[in-house]
Amino acid sequence: MLYDHLLIRYGELTTKGANRAEMEQLLERNVRRALSQWPDVKVTRSQQRIVVQLNGAPVDATLQKLQQVFGISSISPVAVAPLDLAAIQQTAVEVAKRELMDKSTFKVEARRGFKGFPLDSPALQKAVGAAILRALPHIRVDVHHPDVVIEVDIRKSAAYLYPSRVPGLGGFPVGMSGKGLVLLSGGIDSPVAAWKAMKRGLALELVHFHSFPFTSERAQQKVEDLAAILTKWGGPMKLHLVSVTAIQAEIQRSAPEGLRTILLRRMMVRAASRIADEVGAGALVTGDSLGQVASQTLSALNAVDRATDHTILRPLIAEDKLEIIELAKRMGTYDISILPFDDCCSLFAPKHPKTNPKLRDLERAEARMDVEGLITEAVASREEKLVGADEALGASATYR
Repeated sequence: MLYDHLLIRYGELTTKGANRAEMEQLLERNVRRALSQWPDVKVTRSQQRIVVQLNGAPVDATLQKLQQVFGISSISPVAVAPLDLAAIQQTAVEVAKRELMDKSTFKVEARRGFKGFPLDSPALQKAVGAAILRALPHIRVDVHHPDVVIEVDIRKSAAYLYPSRVPGLGGFPVGMSGKGLVLLSGGIDSPVAAWKAMKRGLALELVHFHSFPFTSERAQQKVEDLAAILTKWGGPMKLHLVSVTAIQAEIQRSAPEGLRTILLRRMMVRAASRIADEVGAGALVTGDSLGQVASQTLSALNAVDRATDHTILRPLIAEDKLEIIELAKRMGTYDISILPFDDCCSLFAPKHPKTNPKLRDLERAEARMDVEGLITEAVASREEKLVGADEALGASATYR
C-alpha cells in the first residue's frame, strides 16, 4: 500500500502558545478514540503534526473517521520515505505514477520542517521534480495551474509525500474548553447548537425534558437517536431525561396562557442548572436563534437568563433558519428532527404567546407556585443513559 500513513495538521491549536502541548495531547487522544476500531493503528505526534501509521487499516474509512474529529484542519494520505534523497525521489516517482495516470502537468512543493536535512526547500523541489520528469517524460511542470501538486514534507524521523489534502472540521478538540450541558429538545436547532459547541472544544452532557405520558416513548427514542448521532463527534455522552409533567400542570393552573412557554423555559433552565452543578458543567447550551419564535425574542431570552446564574451559550443566536437546516442535513440529524412526535414545549404551547414578556409578570406568576419544590421533584425524577457512537441510528432504521 503506497499510502500507508496519514498526516494530520492542526487548526487553531497552532495559535495557542503555552497551552498548545496540552491541547495537542487532547487532540491525539481524540484521534486515538476515533480510530479505536483498528487496534493495530499507531498514533504519534511529531513537530506540530500527528502521524497515523495505518498498519493495514483502510485509508478511506480512517479518513472518514478523522473528518469527524474537531481540531483537525486537514489530513493527507502519505507515502513515507527515509531521509535520503534517492529514497525520496523514488517514492515521489511512485506517487507521480499513481496520481498522473490520466493527467499531464504537476509541480512539487517542499517544506523542510527538519532543518538538519542537507537540501533546502527550493533545491529539494528541483531534485524531486527532475526525478519525476526523467521517469515520466510525457508529463510537464506547470507551477501556476498544475493538475497535481506533489508535496514533500521533511520531518525529523522521515519524509512524507502526498498529492492531496482532505479538509478537516477545524475548531478545537472536544474537551479543551470544559463541559457544557445541552438542552436537547428533539427539534432541528438544538442538535446543531450542540455540534457547534463541540467545535469550540466543549465536552457535552445532554438533558431532555419530557411530559410523559402526554409525550410518547417514540418522542424519547427520537431524542436518543439524535444524541447517538452527536456522539460521532463528541464520543459517548450522558443523556439526562427529566419529567416536567408536574411543572406544566402547575403552570397551566397558576399562570396566564401567554406566559406559559417562557415560564416553562425558566423552570427547565433552573432544573438544568441543578444538573449542571452536579456534573460539573460550566455552561448551558441551547438552540435559540434570535427572533425565530415568540420565546426567542430579546425580552424572552433575557427573562430566561434571569432564572439561572449559569452562562447560557447560544451558538445559533444569529443564524438563519435555512443555514441551520443545511447543517442539520449534513450532520444527519434533520430527518430525525422533523419526525412528528410532540415534545413538551410544542404539546402545550399557547395560541398567543407573549413576545415581550415582562419579568415582573413572570415573577408574579411564579410566586403562586412552589418553584423550589417543583424543580427538586423534576431533578429527582431524572433517568440517565450513556449514549455511545455505536448506537447511532438513522431515522429510517428506527421509525420504519
